[in-house]
Amino acid sequence: MSVIVRRPGPPLDGLVRAITYRAGEQPRTSVEKILPGATTSLWINLNRDEFRSFGKGVRSAPGAMLAGPSSRATVIEFEQGHAHLSVTFVLGGASGFVAAPLTLACDEMVPLAFAWGSHGGHLREQVLLADSPAGMLQVLQDALIKQLVGPFTPDPAMVAAARALSGGVSVTGVADSLGLLPRTLRRRFTASVGLTPKRFSRVQRLQRVVRSLDGRAEVDWAAVAAGHGYADQPHLADEFRELADVTPSEYLRSRIDGPNHLRVP
Repeated sequence: MSVIVRRPGPPLDGLVRAITYRAGEQPRTSVEKILPGATTSLWINLNRDEFRSFGKGVRSAPGAMLAGPSSRATVIEFEQGHAHLSVTFVLGGASGFVAAPLTLACDEMVPLAFAWGSHGGHLREQVLLADSPAGMLQVLQDALIKQLVGPFTPDPAMVAAARALSGGVSVTGVADSLGLLPRTLRRRFTASVGLTPKRFSRVQRLQRVVRSLDGRAEVDWAAVAAGHGYADQPHLADEFRELADVTPSEYLRSRIDGPNHLRVP
């Protein structure tokens, strides 16, 4: 397996967490369920000009695409070889590169040709012309700089809101602390992150739960529910079913490769 991670400097460092080349760790094609998450990322498939996901039928996107934040679990195909370039944006950072509201990318694989026009439509071919992984990373970094359309840092108020919501503060409490009307918080937060504050809060709470369970084979679910602010164990189970499409027990049995990847029968 080969992994190269680049942490870009200015002007990208306030918007991009990492640009990554990864290849060789997938001995065979597999299908995995991925838990919901609030980040937006950009992906280029170096093996084939396609990404595939499964839900109500098969969905495909070209081999260069923007993966928006997810409000629910997704089922993704990882092809043999798994050679990809990816860009992980800081929360709210993707809006600096996409003029359209991020809500359009929620739960979607958006072709980069749609998000960036012809520049995005030809990016995969330009990357494949590079003679090394380092060269591929440089082509992608240069493309990001060329595509930069917004401010160099995310909206600081929405960064503060995301931090508070991730820590368990209620939406009303966050709006009050920022001196915003709830509807104003909802509008600005959704435009910046791509999820409503309420959905973001629920996704982040589920993420806190699954991280706390990493490596554990036996769980007292009533204690977990109480420790993470759910009304009771059935409330926690309902959240697993709605957001992850599994029961808590099914989640434990199907985990692979960390807390966010699940085996699909």
